[in-house]
Amino acid sequence: MKTKLMENRCKFWVPKKSRFCANSPLQNSLLVRSPYRSSPFFSFLSSFLWSSFRFFSSNNQTVSRFCGNHTPRTNNQWIPCPIDPSHSVLQENLGSHLRRCPLVKQVQSLSTQPFYQKGVNAGKEGEQEEPETGIPTSGCFDIVTSEMKRNAVYSLNISEFFEMIRKIESVHAQICNDIKDSYKIPEACGVWIKGEVDRNVPFQEKHVAQQASMLGNLEEFGVLERIDGKEKCELVERAENSNGVPAVVEFGAGRGYLTQMLADCYGIRRVFLVERKAYKLKADRSLRQKESLILERLRIDIEDLNLNAVESLEGLPYIAIGKHLCGPATDLTLRCCLANERNAEQCGVNCYLRGLAIATCCHHLCQWKQYINKKYLTSLGISKEEFHAITWFTSWAVDADHGSDLSDVIGFKLHPESIERKECNGDANGVEAIAKNMKAIERAKLGFMCKQIIDMGRLMWLKEHGLQTQLVKYVPSSISPENHLLIARHVGGR
Repeated sequence: MKTKLMENRCKFWVPKKSRFCANSPLQNSLLVRSPYRSSPFFSFLSSFLWSSFRFFSSNNQTVSRFCGNHTPRTNNQWIPCPIDPSHSVLQENLGSHLRRCPLVKQVQSLSTQPFYQKGVNAGKEGEQEEPETGIPTSGCFDIVTSEMKRNAVYSLNISEFFEMIRKIESVHAQICNDIKDSYKIPEACGVWIKGEVDRNVPFQEKHVAQQASMLGNLEEFGVLERIDGKEKCELVERAENSNGVPAVVEFGAGRGYLTQMLADCYGIRRVFLVERKAYKLKADRSLRQKESLILERLRIDIEDLNLNAVESLEGLPYIAIGKHLCGPATDLTLRCCLANERNAEQCGVNCYLRGLAIATCCHHLCQWKQYINKKYLTSLGISKEEFHAITWFTSWAVDADHGSDLSDVIGFKLHPESIERKECNGDANGVEAIAKNMKAIERAKLGFMCKQIIDMGRLMWLKEHGLQTQLVKYVPSSISPENHLLIARHVGGR
């Protein structure tokens, strides 16, 4: 039975999963050997209508062994779509594709919205807090890829590499000494923890644990409150007293299941889901069935969202949440919320941030341009180039088995001197060889230190803006190694 099942699977080997692709191969599909196979028109048709074509010459056909995703094609003829890089098009067909790309109408429609402001949260050249070095800064905001970051690290000489590690260890010891474990499961989320939810809602225990702990930390931090023995959001109580409607804005909402739990357990009445992509199996249908809840989904990149221009949010206090906001999305969200607050104060409207909870992740994607607190890192002696190296090191924290126990890493003490003596003893292969030969626990420790340095800079930026803040590990690393939660709230006068 197993052999028969394997025969009906795509023959593409997936290295990261150590198995073949689980999809079925294209049924009755033919790989065509035709004198016209180089034609752009034929290439286009064979890609999108593969199962519809049959050629009757037995010498010119071969049964496909792959699914639609892994059917071989000539890579050099395909380029990412400039409008939506998630799909590729034939270079010869680019002109016609740009006129009918599914995203064209969406982009055109979005540009007419009052809350759309291109690059409003991206970071500006005037925000660049670098010391006067005499070095030209033109092009400093270009995207730096992981490959570029890696090559820059490998280009260091051995002494420069270990000096950077010592600096990271010193900075970490200086600023990252108050990150506590805070795994909180509130009673309010009991129905989710016990699995007593609508079974039409996708349920994964590890995600439910993360979502519940985020809300539990918000409750303990005073943003959410239990009142009169019932779960009730603090915002609901204040809004009821002022005839207003409380709001929650979930950034990078995806399918919206974090908001689903918050609405089920704390009585939120107005929800804004910010997400640039389209998803199936969203929580929207379930949320819209709640008579007392108003839902609005904003399909927009956080970088381009002027939150103060969302008319239905005007006059409302809100909390901002986000689970696993990848890389610079955390910085974009913080800038979006606090820029909105400043604009609100200038305009005299009562629309401002009450509190936030953001679970950070994917620090290797962070960019100097978007990073929210360049001034703070610069004051610690971290340059733009060192920031790029730090972001690249963060991938070492989670490049092993995600299900492994990382408790040994937490207590492990990194000793650059011992690494240097061990790796440099007669080794002339350079930084690349040293990095690859470091023990997994040494790499993971360095990666986690770099993650915490980046997040502490974000925390300090929030403090500078008058918020009470905490950075905690909100779930055990066995649930997720990406377990940093940034919490903040306004205190007094709010």
